[in-house]
Amino acid sequence: MTGWSLGVLGSLYRGQQQIDFPRLWRRALVGSLAAVVVSVASFGIRGIDLGIEFEGGTSWEVPAPQVSVAEARDALRGTGAADAKIQTLGGDTIRVRADIEAPTAVDSVRNALADLAGVTTDDVSVTTVGPSWGSEITGKARNALITFFALIAVYIAIRLEWKMAVGALVAVVHDIVVSVGFYSVFQFEVTPATVIAFLTIMGYSLYDTIVVYDKVREVVGRVSATGRYTYTEMMNLSLNQVLMRSVNTSITSMIPVASMLVIGSFVLGAVTLQEFAVALLVGIVVGTYSSLFVAAAVVARMKEREPAYVEIAERVRLRGGGAAGGGTRTVAADDAVLGEAAAAKRSTTARKSGTAPRAAAGSATGAIPPRPRKKKKR
Repeated sequence: MTGWSLGVLGSLYRGQQQIDFPRLWRRALVGSLAAVVVSVASFGIRGIDLGIEFEGGTSWEVPAPQVSVAEARDALRGTGAADAKIQTLGGDTIRVRADIEAPTAVDSVRNALADLAGVTTDDVSVTTVGPSWGSEITGKARNALITFFALIAVYIAIRLEWKMAVGALVAVVHDIVVSVGFYSVFQFEVTPATVIAFLTIMGYSLYDTIVVYDKVREVVGRVSATGRYTYTEMMNLSLNQVLMRSVNTSITSMIPVASMLVIGSFVLGAVTLQEFAVALLVGIVVGTYSSLFVAAAVVARMKEREPAYVEIAERVRLRGGGAAGGGTRTVAADDAVLGEAAAAKRSTTARKSGTAPRAAAGSATGAIPPRPRKKKKR
């Protein structure tokens, strides 16, 4: 890492530099659309490698470090499983999966794999799942996702506002499509552990998004009374204030997940840990990205169409308040602006209550007027 990049990171941590997120939203939109298109195309072309728990059938696993997939397929010819799905797990285990349920056919494949690996039939593990049980698991997973979406939408709409609920749901759908698309492109198997990881991803993504929205509400509540800044500019300020928090949270979440992936899958050979960790790792990265570049952009676009913010944007344009180079103006959220916002709120409250605010000399500049001198006694 160069000294320049270290300096930029240091200034971001200290809050001395701001990123123009609205300018980056355009590029992020192109990247997100491309990722979604690739994912959907992969769904149609390559499909999703659903585990035996979802599709049903029989799975055989045998320790065979020196056996290749081609050799396993040749050994299974004549057993009815020559066209089965064969893959290596961890480099030393052969897994065969086929739609076979007849006991004689299952034993035939088991014996062939034992002879191929040079082990006994007791060393070949066999798992058989009926199609009805697999369809039941699939239905429950689908219902869990639908219920999750509905409850989260209601909560965010009540806790914040419905436009933020829309933005959060768009971001979560984006995360799930891209994450599942990753599994489809690289043909990773989707198991119940993976589904649990996807649910965890949605929870993480929503947590990060709600943190951003809560900061937006705080900034808008303090700065919007001045009438000098558009909603996009206040959103930009909020994103810069929570940026390093989101990055730090993501890094601290990725470290144990990466450890679980490396130690669990490559050292211990636990395939389930690998399936769970890969989904979490991809989801953390995508979830952090979507909270800053998808959820925030959706809400900003919707809020900018409200009459109040349309009027503010027009006033800013007429005053020539746009930033140089077409970027986003920086909101000076210092004591002066916040003091101006507080004064504007007090003035609005006084007008509504019918009482005029007390005049204070020097209020425009924030100076305290001198106290009157007492008359001296003669």
